[in-house]
Amino acid sequence: MKFTSGLLALLLCACPSLSQDAPNQRELNIVVNTTLVVIPVTVTDPSNRFVLGLEKDDFTLLEDNVEQKIEHFSGEDAPLSVGMIVDTSGSMDVKMDTSFHAVSAFLKTMTSQDEAFLIQVGDKAEVLQGFTSDMSQIQDKVSSLKAGGLTALLDGVQLGVQEMKKAKNARKALIVVSDGGDNNSRYTPQDIKNIVRQADTQIFAFGVFDPVIFPGLPSEIVSGPRLLAQIADQTGGRAYGASEFSQLPGIAEKIAIELRNQYVLGYYPKNEARDGEYRHVEVKIRQPQGLPTLKARWRLGYYAPSQ
Repeated sequence: MKFTSGLLALLLCACPSLSQDAPNQRELNIVVNTTLVVIPVTVTDPSNRFVLGLEKDDFTLLEDNVEQKIEHFSGEDAPLSVGMIVDTSGSMDVKMDTSFHAVSAFLKTMTSQDEAFLIQVGDKAEVLQGFTSDMSQIQDKVSSLKAGGLTALLDGVQLGVQEMKKAKNARKALIVVSDGGDNNSRYTPQDIKNIVRQADTQIFAFGVFDPVIFPGLPSEIVSGPRLLAQIADQTGGRAYGASEFSQLPGIAEKIAIELRNQYVLGYYPKNEARDGEYRHVEVKIRQPQGLPTLKARWRLGYYAPSQ
């Protein structure tokens, strides 16, 4: 492996993270409707900076301990399909301005080739804007949102996964803006765990959390950050907490950089059985000389098609 000046870049965005980085502690899944399996991979150094400039030969990919041939490889930016899920329940009342700025900061990173939709979460979850490449449509709708009612956050995640099936781009992500509390969903945390395991969509969260936990706060508010982190972790995404407005631009940049600087590995499984079984995936990186040990995060598995 050869590295020339400028080929290997390290990008750093310092943000508070609520999710863990160790890839072998998570079981993530993709539902595959064709024989091609796509595995997004994030590579970082010990300081959690993104590492760019690796090539296909630097990666080894295994499925159920059997090495696979990497047929498709990309380390470049590609168009995104993004779903914005915004919590407008009563618990978000004093946080709506913060939420608006969080969404605005992320939308500013979108390009003309990207597309996005908007889901509002209150007493129920509903799609306010379907997929569009005109981010001003989403911006206008977010700016008019009002807080009130209960929180059907898990229903919002489920609706986002369903809406994402209409995406035209291969790279897909749901961005959740919420305090994490849920008290009105039809779906349970276990339901959502199963649903996101069957989705080929990463979930990231802008966590708008109270800086101080006061006695008497509802349990769903106290457990909210943990819930958001668990949902994000299952998909290979992350959850980030913000208690101050000044943190939001950094969080938006962090998520945008990760989405746009992932390596994408594609392969056709040697195991051609269409049995609907879970297949474990492992990604190994050749360690460059003169560099600290690199870490990788990836979706750790997928469900084979059943027919």
